[in-house]
Amino acid sequence: MNTPNKPVHEIRLGRIRASIWANQSETGVNHSVTITRLYKPSEAEKWASTDSFYRDDLLVVAKVADLANTWIYEHGGKEKADDEPSA
Repeated sequence: MNTPNKPVHEIRLGRIRASIWANQSETGVNHSVTITRLYKPSEAEKWASTDSFYRDDLLVVAKVADLANTWIYEHGGKEKADDEPSA
């Protein structure tokens, strides 16, 4: 049985979630981010997610994107090495 990949880190503010994924490449680790909004469908027991946002979600989306960017920079891989100035 195949186990699905899991994000290396998640950031959640309210119902907005950023999932950070590590992707191995020939040049090292590249990170990608998916941002979703959690909601509970009427009369459903389980939470669902969507990549559609309301106007009032947008500042929270920007904040989780900022926090995801900071986490990737601090925990690094290729993105961190590319951003550092050479001596």
